[in-house]
Amino acid sequence: MKIDILSLFPEFIEAFFRQSMIKRALDAGLIEMAVTDPREFSHSRHHQVDDTIYGGGAGMLMQCGPLFEACESVLPQKGPRDRVIFLSPAGSPFTQDKAKELYRDYNHLVLICGHYEGVDHRVEEYLADELISIGDYVLTGGELGAMVISDAVARMVPGVLGDAGSAAGDSF
Repeated sequence: MKIDILSLFPEFIEAFFRQSMIKRALDAGLIEMAVTDPREFSHSRHHQVDDTIYGGGAGMLMQCGPLFEACESVLPQKGPRDRVIFLSPAGSPFTQDKAKELYRDYNHLVLICGHYEGVDHRVEEYLADELISIGDYVLTGGELGAMVISDAVARMVPGVLGDAGSAAGDSF
């Protein structure tokens, strides 16, 4: 299982990679996880990734260009076992069954973390395969959601839980 996270705050995500079960699974080569900063794909002098909301309104939107290019850098050719997910409060609720589905049906997940007031709608329409929400509330960005999904899916990978057994017996 490979999970790529697109985030404006890579240090936040990288701290998650260095902890507990995720760190052990990464070190053992059981899973692959990486974070990519869309700012690296901005063509502006100051690596700007935000823009004013089209049609007016308060706040800023993330531009679609840097997100499309960042996604293409981690997923140059999309196959049937690849899934691009945009974390959004408007998405389908994330459940244990969804975690099982993502593990069972896909080898590579790309999780897009929105920020500001949202993202250019073209990301949702043309880049993301689906929108997922981790709850009925609004967060500052998608980073926490990306970590929740990554953790839940990683638990499905054989060996990630070590000698503790398998996630199949987990209940909540």
